[in-house]
Amino acid sequence: MKLIFAGTPKFAAQALDALVQAGHEVKLVLTQPDKKAGRGMRLAESAVAVAAKHRALRVEKPDSLKQPAIHKLLHEQDADLMIVVAYGMLLPASVLETPRGGCINIHASLLPRWRGAAPIQRAIEAGDTMTGISIMKMDAGLDTGEVLLQKRLAILHDDTSASLFEKLALLGADAIVEALANFGGLTASPQPPVGVTYATKISKAEARIDWNQSAEVIERRLRAFDPFPGNESRLDNEGLKIWKASVIANDQTDVVPGAVVAAGANELRIQCGHGQLSVETVQRPGGNRIPIYQYLLAKNVSCGAVFS
Repeated sequence: MKLIFAGTPKFAAQALDALVQAGHEVKLVLTQPDKKAGRGMRLAESAVAVAAKHRALRVEKPDSLKQPAIHKLLHEQDADLMIVVAYGMLLPASVLETPRGGCINIHASLLPRWRGAAPIQRAIEAGDTMTGISIMKMDAGLDTGEVLLQKRLAILHDDTSASLFEKLALLGADAIVEALANFGGLTASPQPPVGVTYATKISKAEARIDWNQSAEVIERRLRAFDPFPGNESRLDNEGLKIWKASVIANDQTDVVPGAVVAAGANELRIQCGHGQLSVETVQRPGGNRIPIYQYLLAKNVSCGAVFS
């Protein structure tokens, strides 16, 4: 097929590579404009831009899809379909109607569960045991279109957003190739009205740990917000990011949430609203992720100290 591709992160770049390898003609690639990144805050191209240039594909980085010049460019491609993957920009109706077969989206959830911007993170945070990929015909709503194909994937007990992104990126790439190979024979099914949930965008404000929550909830949030925005607490006026911890069932109720209940050479246990967390990996300000024993070698933490 003749395709227009719109996407931005690595998750989308893998789908782009798979489509090219499957023999489809990608006539135009749309991606987000370059953004500042890294400690030096230098302008950096998106993963999709890098992948497209590697394959000598035409790349455009419009800051809006409402520009007449963009409309003209899209029409000139005479595309069969437009494939949209984590593009990060709303498509106006005029764009949705441009390709002959419409626009197809690769969405990282089993719709209608987790429509919206952060389906992978919210699935882990909620304690879901199953997720997947939905290949969807796009309409004017937020991830409300008819579903052409779904692929399921189990969420493991140690999955982080980073690990689940990698798995779903591969699954999404395979799914879109399969969908296009059988495009004429797929049945577009409306999403059921029950089971709709929304995956709101992750904010930095969510990084603060609330020790009044249960150990299970906090542990899921540690995995859901890895690598962004992380989870942070404070001890002795110093911030500490906690990246990994395990849950310890404990019915103790006479300890303040956030209090250190055990601190040794290789152990840091913190009381939660229900249960305790045994901290395994942390990061001090300006440092790298380190195992808990390295942190405890550098900082004297005593029982009864309280993380705020």
